[in-house]
Amino acid sequence: MKSLSILETEELTYTYSAGTPFEKTAVDHVNLKIENNCMVGIIGHTGSGKSTLMQHFNGLLRPTSGKVLLHGEDIWADKKKLRDVRFRVGLVFQYPEYQLFEETVYRDIAFGPKNMGLNDAEIKERVQETAELIGLDKKLLERSPFALSGGQKRRAAIAGVMAMRPEILILDEPCAGLDPKGRNYLLRQICDYQKKTQSTVMLVSHSMEDVAEYTEKLLVMNQAKLFCYDDTPAVFRRTEELSGMGLRIPQIAGVMHTLRQRGYDLPEDIYTVAQARDALLGLLRKGGAASC
Repeated sequence: MKSLSILETEELTYTYSAGTPFEKTAVDHVNLKIENNCMVGIIGHTGSGKSTLMQHFNGLLRPTSGKVLLHGEDIWADKKKLRDVRFRVGLVFQYPEYQLFEETVYRDIAFGPKNMGLNDAEIKERVQETAELIGLDKKLLERSPFALSGGQKRRAAIAGVMAMRPEILILDEPCAGLDPKGRNYLLRQICDYQKKTQSTVMLVSHSMEDVAEYTEKLLVMNQAKLFCYDDTPAVFRRTEELSGMGLRIPQIAGVMHTLRQRGYDLPEDIYTVAQARDALLGLLRKGGAASC
């Protein structure tokens, strides 16, 4: 019987430079089950193991021990199928625009589908569909990718992975270096993509505000181990534990915590600006006074 989870790890362990004085375990006996059709955030302090874990999901790294299962099947059981795995689990590294190289945006987005062996009509359909999903004007498709703005380059590079229609899309700090407007626009487009494709999207981020706003579940790595994998609000309720590993709750949650300490009747599960707005408006309608 196949697993109901789209992606699993079983006792996944990875050790760099095994058998040398520089040996270091970056992922330590991680057991995990990721559901389909879900927006997942991945957080952890620098060096926690989250990037190494992520690179196991599509076979870029081979486990020192343990397994990675895609639809219940070990991705390393048959090395000949690894190429197919990398089409099904798309991985976008930080600053993907540095990997743009084709003469036009169209050809850059088409590169992945072309390598999948698709015909020209299917490639064209995927390029146009993905450009629309990520918010790229069709007029830009025939331009050089190097003539685009920074945000447009980022979206074009991400579109190249999306166009392969992976079942799982993993993005490593997709908003790094973007201004607030560009960051919010890109994250909204990624969320729209996830909803329209009903795929699983995994978002690696250092921004607690971003994962609070846009993810349903959070995976937290700490010192090479899986600290927890749970619904986003449930993770953020563990404030002291997160702080102890160098992570912080979203700033708006800190503001709400201060207001509660001062006697204002506000819910504990407030992690986004929209939630805070609704709670404060509700409080004002009731009179807005603090209890003494």
